[in-house]
Amino acid sequence: MGLAWKRPLIATGLLLSLGLAPPVMAETPPDMLVVGGRIDDIITLDPAEVFEFNGAEVSANIYDRIMMYEPENLTELVGGVVESWEISDDGKTITFTMRPDLTFHSGNPVRPDDAVYSLKRVVKLNKTPSFIVTQFGWTEDNVDELIEVVDENRFRITITEDFSPGLVLNALSATIGSVVDEQVVEANAVDGDMGYDWLKNHSAGSGAFELVTWNANETVVMESNPDYRHGAPAMQRVVIRHVPEPAAQRLLLENGDIDIARTLTPDQIAGLAGNDDIVVTDHPKATLYYVAANVAVEELSDPRVWEAMKYLIDYDGMEETFLQGQFVQHQSFWPKGTWASADAMPYTLDVEKAKALLAEAGYPEGFELQIDSLNTAPFMDMAQSVQSTLAQGGIRTEIIPQDGSALWPKYRARRHQLILARWGPDYLDPHSNADSFASNPDNSEEAGLTGVLAWRNAWADDEITEMTAAARSELDLERRKEIYEELQLLHQVRSPFAIMFQQNEQVASRSNVEGFVSGPVFDLVYYRNVTK
Repeated sequence: MGLAWKRPLIATGLLLSLGLAPPVMAETPPDMLVVGGRIDDIITLDPAEVFEFNGAEVSANIYDRIMMYEPENLTELVGGVVESWEISDDGKTITFTMRPDLTFHSGNPVRPDDAVYSLKRVVKLNKTPSFIVTQFGWTEDNVDELIEVVDENRFRITITEDFSPGLVLNALSATIGSVVDEQVVEANAVDGDMGYDWLKNHSAGSGAFELVTWNANETVVMESNPDYRHGAPAMQRVVIRHVPEPAAQRLLLENGDIDIARTLTPDQIAGLAGNDDIVVTDHPKATLYYVAANVAVEELSDPRVWEAMKYLIDYDGMEETFLQGQFVQHQSFWPKGTWASADAMPYTLDVEKAKALLAEAGYPEGFELQIDSLNTAPFMDMAQSVQSTLAQGGIRTEIIPQDGSALWPKYRARRHQLILARWGPDYLDPHSNADSFASNPDNSEEAGLTGVLAWRNAWADDEITEMTAAARSELDLERRKEIYEELQLLHQVRSPFAIMFQQNEQVASRSNVEGFVSGPVFDLVYYRNVTK
């Protein structure tokens, strides 16, 4: 009897500590979807700069891209603002034909000029995700010649590097392939910044929803586009609330104050069993969680230390306890369940082997380090587990918890020692992850390859970089698959990355909510088919 009345008071206290109102039985409006989750990683909503999970999710609903995976079929690459394309015989030039009669939220027509402007803008602003397209040989100096309008219905791109055309089309389905309204963006440009400051918290898209407001660490509000090419969404408004505490999310969901809870922990999911008003669905993701060592740090410069680190992680213990149901073990850089994935898992917790490796590296007594981590579950739980098992091998660590707006800039500046982080591919081709985890053609500080995880960790392996380039250019599909499989196994044992888990997102929603789609890639999250 006592517990029955104490539990709501505890949850209410959590809500009050978060600055939220105490729970009151409620129901969200029938034409509004309210989502609870963690959105503190959003630092911009400009599609030329977005490289964080939640920012990319929002962008997926605001903008149509050149190429897309639609929520009706997440396995088929189709045109977004384009209806067709032609590839030249040498594979270097692709000519796109626009879909007719598309309009932006402003009412302006979606033109070839807008697609060309959007791609050039990515290259010229040169923000973190620009490498996805600059790898094609595009630079600020040549992009005006390599991306051009053909006529009122068509535009053309030319690549100078050796890439499979299929890979290029896939890359244009990433967030940087979003098409912005040139006329609106330029009307809000300041001193030739191509609308950079303005698009951080405004939108200029043609997607299913238009941005109303984004308040950092509070809410994102979007309203439906009545003229969307697939028809107006049933939800007139989507509100995404920042609710970092899983217990608070659960209480809001049970009380009907939110329709969907995105980041409940396994114990919170288990606590919903038997509640007929709540439905829990699984959404397998390509998102990987890993620990990485910055090899510019003296203690982390020896490959034997990296290998020891991989033997000082309790993969089984984490999977079977606080990660249960939401993560599965995976130790290579391309996720399981995708084409060309290598599923070998050579590492288990082996303290004695790790100690021997550390002694060989000259650290028989171990050393001290810091672990950077997000300050929310499951990151802190993972970080504490890793801290405990590293200590068994003599590596004594301090966990530095922080929110995404602080952690990711620090990581991109190579100012970490150890980091516990996550990564999802930008598009569904193994080159997306290989290019980041494995390839580092220029390890100099000046290179500034902030979107490349190998560069962020100051690690370069010439053989692995060359293999990555060979795989991206291989036209024989079976041989390309073999190279990626070989590359993953080599990366597993020679890199400073301890890849640990692959995510299975468990989404809890009110039983009247249908049609929510959370695809394998972090920016394939769609609200336009939701009904209540």
